Amino acid sequence: MTDTIAERLAQRGDPTVSFEFFPPKTDAGVDQLRRAVVDLEPLHPDFVSVTYGATGSTRDRTVEATQVISTQTPVTTMGHLTCVGQSVDELRTALSSYAEVGVRHVLAIRGDPPGGPTAPWQTYPGGLDNATELVRLIKGEGDFCVGVGAFPDGHPEHHDVALDARILLDKQEAGAQFAITQLFFRADAYVALVDRARAIGCTLPIVPGIMPVTDVAQLERFATLSGAPMPDDMVRRFRAVADDEEAVRAVGVEVAVDLCGQLLDAGAPGLHFFTQNRSRATAQIVGALRRTRMTL
Repeated sequence: MTDTIAERLAQRGDPTVSFEFFPPKTDAGVDQLRRAVVDLEPLHPDFVSVTYGATGSTRDRTVEATQVISTQTPVTTMGHLTCVGQSVDELRTALSSYAEVGVRHVLAIRGDPPGGPTAPWQTYPGGLDNATELVRLIKGEGDFCVGVGAFPDGHPEHHDVALDARILLDKQEAGAQFAITQLFFRADAYVALVDRARAIGCTLPIVPGIMPVTDVAQLERFATLSGAPMPDDMVRRFRAVADDEEAVRAVGVEVAVDLCGQLLDAGAPGLHFFTQNRSRATAQIVGALRRTRMTL
């Protein structure tokens, strides 16, 4: 029987490598997703995940994408699930859809309000208030292995890292078995997150989420998503080559390789790459790390 993601992380052997994709909106997007999955499969990821859209058509495409990956590759596939725009009954239907296509891993996250990550949260009628409640629901619906989100730079809604640690412990007590972080740019932010969690009794394996930068236009958006701006020295490196697409990509790979190296040295149990449904930068980063590290 294949180990669950949580079991692989708990073994504390070689660090895991995993990739995140998003559900395509068009047939062309489906083809791009398939190419990205095929291109990254030779890297032998421990698992892949597919993000979740709460609206009907996007939700269907999420399930379709998880089915494509789980049936066409041997890779363990994890579906995301959010509280946004859904009742408890709709959440249960989504879980049934995952189970029907053989997906037994779920990443449970509250999700951002329609107005963005800093907008006030409003509970959907008949829905759930937070990710802790979602974890509890998922664990009550079947034999799912459940992951949750974590925030090295603090959740952008409240910027209270001590509260974030307590919420992560709540998620563990509700049944969560591992965590994957939001994107971030400083290794010490991840180390501090782990230290805060351990200090209050949270033992979840916490996998850092890595976002390769391939376009200067991404910098501001990434800062909003992470909850903290990119360090000035990194911004200057990207701005200096802003007119050269290949040079931007090369800097992005260098920055990510350096960050990943620091994280592995700090004891990170794995690396989770947000691929944006493209393979090139992620493959270059993993390749560079494997050339210099025997344990990845």
